[in-house]
Amino acid sequence: MYSPSSTPNRIQQGFTLIELIVGIVVLSISLAIVSTLIAPAEEKSADNVLQIKASELGQSMMNDITSRAFDHNSDMSGGLVRCGEPADGSNDCTAEADFGPETGETSRSQYNDVDDFDEFEDLVNSTGADLDGGYSEFNIHVSVIYAGADLGLANDLAKRITVTVTTPLGTAIEFTSHKANF
Repeated sequence: MYSPSSTPNRIQQGFTLIELIVGIVVLSISLAIVSTLIAPAEEKSADNVLQIKASELGQSMMNDITSRAFDHNSDMSGGLVRCGEPADGSNDCTAEADFGPETGETSRSQYNDVDDFDEFEDLVNSTGADLDGGYSEFNIHVSVIYAGADLGLANDLAKRITVTVTTPLGTAIEFTSHKANF
């Protein structure tokens, strides 16, 4: 018959409270070290995706701007009449100080020449509708200046368009193109 007094005393095995605390501290320190190594890599991988989105946004904006006429005083269908011609001043190009939308051009869809976009910062598409929510944290800035000298031309024969897109992580990506007066 089985009697509890007939079994030998067993020694209980396990962890003491001190051993558990030391184990938790060691585990915490090792997790902290691992997380500091993973976090920068994760941020960089997110920045790559944001840079691709910024590139798409900047290229789209640049395509829209360069598809417009060189100047408000140029032939809008392209070719026959350029601002600055004839040389008697009757059809001067827009002064750089006057860049920006002309009177009555209240939205991007009404812009008809490249300098209308100077200082443009709205996150809207070419019809004036808001962009997809995935771009809500991006910033965009457009600047337009005369820069014919960049291309070996008279200064007022070309405009340099610079589109700067800033990602939510603060990475600024610049796109530059020229629009010539011919």
